[in-house]
Amino acid sequence: MTTVRSIGYRVVGATTLVVGLASPASAQKKSASVAPYVPPAGSWERRAPSAVGMDSAKLADAVAFAISKESKTPRDLELNHLQSFGREPLGDAIGPLPPRGVATGIVVRRGYVVATWGDPEAEEITNSVTKSFVSTVVGLAVDEGRIRSVHDTVAKYVPPIVRARPNGTAYSRDWPGTDKLLMPFDTPHNKRLTWDHLLRQVSDWEGTLWGKPEWADRPAQNAATWTTRPRVEPGSAYEYNDTRVNVLALAALQVWRRPLPEVLKERIMDPIGASNTWRWYGYDNSWIVLDGREVQSVSGGGHWGGGMVLNAWDMARFGLLTQRRGLWGDKRLLSDAWVTQALTPTPAQKTYGYMNWFVNPDRSYLAAAPPEAFVHVGAGNNFIYVDPVNDVVAVIRWMDTTASLNGFVARLLGSLR
Repeated sequence: MTTVRSIGYRVVGATTLVVGLASPASAQKKSASVAPYVPPAGSWERRAPSAVGMDSAKLADAVAFAISKESKTPRDLELNHLQSFGREPLGDAIGPLPPRGVATGIVVRRGYVVATWGDPEAEEITNSVTKSFVSTVVGLAVDEGRIRSVHDTVAKYVPPIVRARPNGTAYSRDWPGTDKLLMPFDTPHNKRLTWDHLLRQVSDWEGTLWGKPEWADRPAQNAATWTTRPRVEPGSAYEYNDTRVNVLALAALQVWRRPLPEVLKERIMDPIGASNTWRWYGYDNSWIVLDGREVQSVSGGGHWGGGMVLNAWDMARFGLLTQRRGLWGDKRLLSDAWVTQALTPTPAQKTYGYMNWFVNPDRSYLAAAPPEAFVHVGAGNNFIYVDPVNDVVAVIRWMDTTASLNGFVARLLGSLR
């Protein structure tokens, strides 16, 4: 038994190698009639690759490949921000950007850990994988009827919102918005937007939130169009845009009337046995007054800092939950209908489902993976590869490119027997 520091994880049956090579002689493949293994909170059983139908040497090659493809960007994420998104208009970071560590990962097959590398316990920013947690809390609201339909307009769920400064002493101004109130769905265009539009990033929402105009995120080369271009028809064009993701998080906060991290902890993270050290942050200025108290509206990624800070173990548990279509043992945490929606390709961008479920129709996202596979993706790069066909979940942190992810997946699937 190996005790893992920080969160009390016990990896049962682990060897001292990165990829386990030994297993009991009696180890056999699970019968189809046996319930899938569910890792309990605080521990995760490890099995040798051969016990779950994998070749140890080929799996080790996949791990070595992932390590060799570590991102070349700075591990100091504040410096990295200055070299990337910080160069955009109004691009200053307004949320935490803790430094990252080494290339890290976990491979799970049939629910069992078969390989780890790097530092899976490190609590690090996961960037836009956070978007999958945003869409999850929206899914929970749909599942229990708080949102009647994803095709409802969001405006009917969102009242005028009173802003509060982080220290609670006064109101702060959001350029170029109003001093005290946020009314993110009050323009003719924004009034037409549905939850589905926002979830698929096809809304073309217009406006400014937390000091970040939508046009300032990955801005067009022609600056003359930033504030003048006409809006496109909702649903007709895909545009990856973090301001609009943050608008969705703010709208979900109005529906729940509770901080979204509380909802996620109660409904998802505690039931799947996640650690107690993950955190979901917003921005220095993303505070509102809600039912007489100050609440932070969380961000949907680390574009300007913030978002989910968690370890690879927690990412793997979330990936296993989505692979099993919202079931954790005998507990239904997300409806099967919601998972189906999340995996339905967006007409304007066929490799995108609900944020941030990247889907693989015709193997057009990952050529090496089956069409049923999908990936939760964040910059850096952070990946949760989910493969229901082969019963595989892999967390890969700080990889350089999606092309490298495809190379890793090719090697990983090549290890299956």
